[in-house]
Amino acid sequence: MHGWIALDKPVGMTSTHAVAVIKRLFSAKRAGHAGTLDPLASGVLPIALGEATKTVPFIMDGRKMYRFTVRWGEERDTDDTEGRVVATSDARPSPEAIRALLPRFTGLIEQVPPKFSAIKVDGERAYDLARDGEEVELKSRPVQIDRLDLVEMPDADHAVFEAECGKGTYVRALARDFGRVLGCYGHVTALRRMVVGPFGAVEMISLAQLEALCHRAAAGEGSLADALMPVETALDDIPALAVSKADAARLQRGQAVLVRGRDAPILSGTLYVTASGELIALAEADRGEIVPKRVFNLTGLHGSAGARKGH
Repeated sequence: MHGWIALDKPVGMTSTHAVAVIKRLFSAKRAGHAGTLDPLASGVLPIALGEATKTVPFIMDGRKMYRFTVRWGEERDTDDTEGRVVATSDARPSPEAIRALLPRFTGLIEQVPPKFSAIKVDGERAYDLARDGEEVELKSRPVQIDRLDLVEMPDADHAVFEAECGKGTYVRALARDFGRVLGCYGHVTALRRMVVGPFGAVEMISLAQLEALCHRAAAGEGSLADALMPVETALDDIPALAVSKADAARLQRGQAVLVRGRDAPILSGTLYVTASGELIALAEADRGEIVPKRVFNLTGLHGSAGARKGH
């Protein structure tokens, strides 16, 4: 099977374990996820199966939206509830102070990732070094935050936020930095990813739903393919080009083709190529020449999306 699952990952499961479970359910030879979710986080974890793994980078670069809860009064070394308390404060911020702070963290900002993160330091994961008691100093890096809102304050100790951001943003680092600037310290107590690229609430499916579908499929009622979204779901923001079967065959052999006609000279950049509705290749276009970069195996791709197109 080839396609995408927008798994609603439960709290307590690692992203790697989630991929392994989906791979087993679908008896897939290849599977991978597009953007790690911490075990304490829930929400959309896009998982690619089969040929869809070739499109993972396009989802990794996509927009993400999170809803998260910050508890004031404590900073922890992991910046979430699992860590050791490293600083405390009796101060609590007002809604006005929080809202006044948010523009400072919106747009292109510099962010220091959490010490407990998967970033590599001299070939080692930062979280492995931190767990071994080594002092980890990570450099700041630019991240893009397009929207940051205070959603509610259920009590003086907690605040709920929503953030829309780009690749590489750490929500835990936002909570840490909010607390430091406000002078009250803070850490994340709940985190849910609502959107990754084209995958959102409509597309999400739980493990329980997938397992139920698996049991029905085993009984001859329906198919697991019904849960899959098309491989090209990851390519929503990329122009598509339809070619003839003869040109498709050339592209699948790794050969470039020339597109003739009035529009040929203006074709440029990355696009995906189809023939008779089938996904053929990811390619680069330059003045009408189409050069294949990633070729897809046609077998089984058509119709593999099942019923879950979602958008």
